[in-house]
Amino acid sequence: MATRIGVFGSNGRMGRMIVKAVAEAGNAALAAAGVRPGSADLGVDAGTLAGLPPLGLATTDQIPEILAADVAIDFTLPDAALAHASAAADAGTPFVTGTTGLSVDQEAALAAMATRIPVVYAPNMSVGVNLLLALVERVAATLGDPWDIEIVEMHHNRKVDAPSGTAVGLGRAAAQGRGRRFEDVAVLSREGHTGPRVPGQIGFATMRGGDVIGEHTVVFAGPSERIEIGHKAGGRHIFANGAVTAAQWAVGRAPGLYSMRDVLGL
Repeated sequence: MATRIGVFGSNGRMGRMIVKAVAEAGNAALAAAGVRPGSADLGVDAGTLAGLPPLGLATTDQIPEILAADVAIDFTLPDAALAHASAAADAGTPFVTGTTGLSVDQEAALAAMATRIPVVYAPNMSVGVNLLLALVERVAATLGDPWDIEIVEMHHNRKVDAPSGTAVGLGRAAAQGRGRRFEDVAVLSREGHTGPRVPGQIGFATMRGGDVIGEHTVVFAGPSERIEIGHKAGGRHIFANGAVTAAQWAVGRAPGLYSMRDVLGL
């Protein structure tokens, strides 16, 4: 039986790709396509917006219609994603979000909602990136403190948050591998006279430009040697396909906050 999926932000860059991915999946069906109230795309066929033949399903700004699906996917903005997650918790609808830029407090709020419904929260839903997360945690645990960790990321010039959610996720994986709290060791930027690097820190460097979809490199720098592992995204469809996989996986799960590593069995 096909999984009925509701999509928030269906007229956004990622939303259109998710609609397309749902339409092209063999065991999924688009149940509702949401847009924000007052959007010029309200009432437009969701297939047309996604560059597909018409699907016979007009976009809606009614949250209950979207949450009447078996599961909802959200790639919007932090405040909107939290509001949608809260409504999903009230409705008992599994919720999948790849929205980035959530604050620590917003992540805590999402975790609280996950006590009532299954929530899959993953700043990056590609298979390759989630394998990278697992590798980074293992390498960090194996190498230990004598090795410095730096994370370098680059995205297109329209991205609004920095470092990227994926970069932060990689930093969290490294900190987890070392048994540290991410907040205690993360250095999200550097400027001016910073002094020597503090042992155990996890540093970040952010680049923005052009139409780069997403590139991430984790550098482990040790005495007289260096290890670099990374990932380059060749198309946003990898995130959309991952979101559909996560949505299908979430249906029927117990309440809880899950990641793509759970979905992929990593």
